[in-house]
Amino acid sequence: MTQLLVRYSRILEIVGDIVKVHVPLSDEGISPICFGDLALIENDENRGQHTSLAQVILLDRDEVSLQVFSGTKGLSTHSVVRFLGRSMEVTFSPNILGRAFSGTGRTIDTGPALTEEPKIEIDGPTVNPARRVLASHMIRTDVPMIDVFNCLVESQKIPIFSVAGEPYNQLLAQIGTHADADIVVFGGIGLIFDDYYYFRQAFEEAGVHARTVMFVHQGSDPTVEALLVPDMALAVAERFAVEEGKRVLVLLTDMTAYADALKEVGISMEHVPSNRGYIGDLYSQLARRYEKACDYKGAGSVTILSVTTMPGDDVTHPVPDNTGYITEGQLYLHNGVIDPFGSLSRLKQHVIGKVTREDHSQIMNTMVRFYAEAKDAAQKQAMSFELSEYDERLLKFGDLFRERFMGIDVTLPLEDALDLSWATLAECFHDHELLMKQVLIDKYLPKTAPVPNRETL
Repeated sequence: MTQLLVRYSRILEIVGDIVKVHVPLSDEGISPICFGDLALIENDENRGQHTSLAQVILLDRDEVSLQVFSGTKGLSTHSVVRFLGRSMEVTFSPNILGRAFSGTGRTIDTGPALTEEPKIEIDGPTVNPARRVLASHMIRTDVPMIDVFNCLVESQKIPIFSVAGEPYNQLLAQIGTHADADIVVFGGIGLIFDDYYYFRQAFEEAGVHARTVMFVHQGSDPTVEALLVPDMALAVAERFAVEEGKRVLVLLTDMTAYADALKEVGISMEHVPSNRGYIGDLYSQLARRYEKACDYKGAGSVTILSVTTMPGDDVTHPVPDNTGYITEGQLYLHNGVIDPFGSLSRLKQHVIGKVTREDHSQIMNTMVRFYAEAKDAAQKQAMSFELSEYDERLLKFGDLFRERFMGIDVTLPLEDALDLSWATLAECFHDHELLMKQVLIDKYLPKTAPVPNRETL
């Protein structure tokens, strides 16, 4: 409270959305300000009443750099800074379910204000990896290319690698509306209004709006507010998991926009750029957020599914490249479908065949094997080579596989997807061609669907 009474009026410079202010050190040479503290910046009386919220992002002895959330328009070097003595907070209570918030935590929907609700700090530490519970539960999404081939596991952190123009937001909404999580926390970074409205409408129409929380930074909002969205979403998710034992799924889009915001702030602060102009600690900044994914002993869990767009479809771009070292696999979204070859879930072995049906592993491997052969057969066809009867059956299988499983709008419970996989195999191949355990073939393979011959293909 005493810091509120101190007025710091010696502003050294204003660059972009960064304000540098002189704060005298104590007699012991210690700054009275802490990293991450919030501040109010009030302009001089001659320029009209104007107050901006800012946060400390750098301490350099008696120079304190502040990041102004609403931009520095209207501020001058004659402005006055008052430090609040606390870091950024976000509203947390059961009443935030079904609500939407901006990058600074204010409500942006038509509901009542939540000013009287309790708040929590958003800048908490991550859980010690050595103290975490080993992942052993599956989060069903009803998306066959995920549930069958690359399961989403509780406490997993996994990105969707894609490019601009791909329907990754539709896929994320599809997962959010069908996932069997207790609570879905959505964090949107750099969204246009149509995207924000699309997600909100998708959650409402699916009847899951009452168990979702949305934190949205729109493209028209100040860039620096984009940096708070992941922290707010993850802080709320963590509290729901730890204090209320909820299984929380966090959806973030787009983490490349988050990294671009970091780069823009770094340029304003004249930091020495690293690879392609990004900040040198990009890996640490991303890992600090992704490592919030955790399965808490005796409590709930936090699972993170994010979107990472790859400029120029370049997987060696700094953002996807660093992300790949942090996360436990990735989903590749190319040409409107999830690519079964580039996608990988490193934790799927913890649930396949253990919490899922006994035939899951065999079906997963067999379907991908035949689809790979179907791709080879399609290449032979494109090069005008003569196709065998087996090649033609492979081509039919490839068409059925894409139609029945690969579309992001396809929704099937896992067991139905496994049954459909068996039916698809029965339509195209003989028993001995499956190379699967005979006991599973006898139990699950339909007997009524004959394998087509050359004349019926």
